[in-house]
Amino acid sequence: MNRCTWYGVSVLLLMGTAPGCNLLTPLVFVGEHRTKVAPEFDKLPGQRVAVLVYADRSPRYDYPFARLELASYLVDKLSTELGQRNQAAEFVDPREVEDFLQRNLDAEVNPQEVGVHFKTDYVVYVEVLEFHIRDAKQPQFLQGAVEASVSVHDVRTPGAPTGRFELVPVRCLYPEGVPVVFTAANAPRVRESLYRLFAEITARKFYEHTVAL
Repeated sequence: MNRCTWYGVSVLLLMGTAPGCNLLTPLVFVGEHRTKVAPEFDKLPGQRVAVLVYADRSPRYDYPFARLELASYLVDKLSTELGQRNQAAEFVDPREVEDFLQRNLDAEVNPQEVGVHFKTDYVVYVEVLEFHIRDAKQPQFLQGAVEASVSVHDVRTPGAPTGRFELVPVRCLYPEGVPVVFTAANAPRVRESLYRLFAEITARKFYEHTVAL
């Protein structure tokens, strides 16, 4: 090691040991800081739960399987995240819920009926207010959006008024920045990414998680 290198090291060591001067201090502030966020609703663990997604005819006309797909992604995410936290819940298969809704059209807006039929403790009710993969004004571009209200219905006592818990609505956009050009390959990728984002944002309402400051 040459004289210049030794000199540089010596200066750094002296600065690091000088009173009131610690070169390591700024490192505490380097990187991402995170904070814990409590769940909006924490009563799902150990319970039997159905997820009911309602979407009016407009999005279902363009995306006939959107209701089932949104419910499936959400149930998968909830099951995985709660299971990893030793807070597992039993979820009704979204395909069974969809089959029931196809045979009982009035039930798609009736969490109580769905809950009683499947003998659940709670029904997570998602009402889709907006859903699209392509903007109607710019159909050559892809930018998916989901906006939905979310509530939880306690259906453990048949015949009794349903306990309803309103949660913060969900709004997600993918991609968040500039839309991507529509192609046969891009369309399913954007839709799947949108479903995953929706499921992540919604599922976080039910377990403690961390967010960046």
